[in-house]
Amino acid sequence: MTSTTSLTALADSQLAIAREASAGRSAVTVFGGQEHDLRQTLIALADGRTLGEHESPGEATLQVLRGRVRLHAGDDSWEAAEGELLVIPAARHDLTALTDAAVLLTVATGAIPAH
Repeated sequence: MTSTTSLTALADSQLAIAREASAGRSAVTVFGGQEHDLRQTLIALADGRTLGEHESPGEATLQVLRGRVRLHAGDDSWEAAEGELLVIPAARHDLTALTDAAVLLTVATGAIPAH
């Protein structure tokens, strides 16, 4: 089954939720879950909000759909703006919104799908 999702519309709606949320963030699964090796999650962060330091669950990338973010791991940090893609390091890392931002997190967990 093939389905189409407007990442633009989803980013806008999740940003609206994040701006109103006390934590300043919102997230929704676009594709995947426990039964899939690939997971995609759209994460929205209000300006200045951070996803605290956490482990990487597998190979992962972060595509910026709206705004600007800073990814920080150890002594390194990278900034990305709308339309840019970051490869997430295997090390513990955090993410800060430099403006209101929405990103698409894609993770390959290495799980073996059930048949």
